[in-house]
Amino acid sequence: MSAPLPALGASARLRKTIREEDVRLFAQLSLDTNPVHLDPEFAAATRFESRICHGLLYASLVSAVIGTQLPGPGSIYLDQSLRFHKPVFWNDEVEAIVTVTRVLAERRIVLLATRCLNQHGVLVLSGEAKILVPA
Repeated sequence: MSAPLPALGASARLRKTIREEDVRLFAQLSLDTNPVHLDPEFAAATRFESRICHGLLYASLVSAVIGTQLPGPGSIYLDQSLRFHKPVFWNDEVEAIVTVTRVLAERRIVLLATRCLNQHGVLVLSGEAKILVPA
């Protein structure tokens, strides 16, 4: 017997405050040591005027929602588009939201609208995920 597919319009979310230790650990793990993320003097001279988080750090919150909530454990990414709208700064709170936009039941594939908002409700990331739901 297969696990149920999520319903059209189903949604799930999670929130996380992006702390200094998160950014530093992500830089270490990803090998992305771009000074715009880590060096306050360098970042102050950029258009952002402060250190920003790696886009893929907060994009990974979308993956967390998909793998733990909707569709849930065992879900496999087939595709993900990402559009970065605004920067996320150290100590910003990010909310990742996924919403089912299409269900291809015969192939056990679900399409999801993916978004991240900051603590002010500003859209910082949007995209679409194509997920294979486990049987």
